[in-house]
Amino acid sequence: MSKRRPLRPTAGSGQPSSSNMNFRPGGPDITRAEARGTRPTAAPTSIREILVMGVIHLCKKTIFFNTDLKVALYLGSLFIISLIGDFLPFPKTYFARSDNLFNLYFVKVGWGWTLLFAVPFAVLSAYTITCGDMKRMLRHHFPRIVIATFFWFFWTKLFNIVETSYGRCTTKGFQSKSSCLKAGHLWQGFDISGHAFILIHSSLVLIEEARPIIKWETIKEHLRNELHNRSVSEKSSSNPLRNLNDDQIRSLQFLYTRLTPIIRTLFIGMAGLQLLWDIMLVGTMLYYHRMIEKVISGIIAILTWYFTYRFWYPTNGLLPEAPGNGLFYYQRENFPIRRPTHLHTSMPSGSSQSSASGQKANPNGSGQWSANRLSTQPTQQQQQQIPTFMGMPLFTNAKAATAAASLLQAEKLKREQQQAGVDS
Repeated sequence: MSKRRPLRPTAGSGQPSSSNMNFRPGGPDITRAEARGTRPTAAPTSIREILVMGVIHLCKKTIFFNTDLKVALYLGSLFIISLIGDFLPFPKTYFARSDNLFNLYFVKVGWGWTLLFAVPFAVLSAYTITCGDMKRMLRHHFPRIVIATFFWFFWTKLFNIVETSYGRCTTKGFQSKSSCLKAGHLWQGFDISGHAFILIHSSLVLIEEARPIIKWETIKEHLRNELHNRSVSEKSSSNPLRNLNDDQIRSLQFLYTRLTPIIRTLFIGMAGLQLLWDIMLVGTMLYYHRMIEKVISGIIAILTWYFTYRFWYPTNGLLPEAPGNGLFYYQRENFPIRRPTHLHTSMPSGSSQSSASGQKANPNGSGQWSANRLSTQPTQQQQQQIPTFMGMPLFTNAKAATAAASLLQAEKLKREQQQAGVDS
């Protein structure tokens, strides 16, 4: 067999041939016409990488369950299950014991476990998407953890003050909670559930702080495409990294490669911890505190989450920023799609007739504008048909995504036309 012929042989330059390359080399000396078809492809994926991505995908499904629905389930469960438990005590299990393993070593120090995973994850992910800008990371992202810790400390202390100030000992002669408990008696007060608050507050903080992992893998694709664009002196209008300078690109590439394995490991730990908090919350609903005490603590935890992560942080101009915000934005929900005009030949006749009638009814040109708009603006159905794998789009290039979505749409229209012919 003969050797592969080089795609772009060097002509008398004395330089070695590039026959071992599977695409034309880029560089400043390559014209735009020569560079066509040289888009770099992704490196082969190892079995280990596939397994890791499978675990990450499962963790995403667990921790990013519809947050609004989860909040509603928290409140509804606190009310219904706790109300039933007040009148019909549930059968005692291992979780009913206050000295059970999970209660002693996890719930009682629950905020410590939350910080153990949330702090390094927030720092490393923010440091990466700010391209190594330590000051920006500390100013725009780290304060979220400080604020969450402040609210945890404030509310738990307030709960303790309320119980101590508005309670009484079961035996007369003891005016303080400490003296009553030391004497072996019980203190009866309005004990707002600190456990329910910590568990819900920790779960919601973990969910929000883990959001940078959404579409994290696309950063690698954006880096590869942006480096290629710069090597052939081509400017991209859609790559989110296009506004970064060369130093920031190099820093992002280095940090993403080095820190991504650690970030993934921390995310898996966050997902497992959040699931444990939900399980322990069920135990709290079943066996501890009265219904009103748990519902109030749950409402306070949810209002704290809503005020910070849904109202404060997303507001422009107010620090800190929301999780996932950096020097570039990589978490686009949909890719820009344009339907090629030649696909109108495969549209049903009724659609073309309606477009034509629309043009006749609007002689001032509005009908033509509507027809053009139909040919360029993506429909919601078309966006949903972009091929995905594990929740990630298979294409990061807008043209490739457009072609794939258009082919799917054309095939669906063809099947509908065939089905309509059979029915008639």
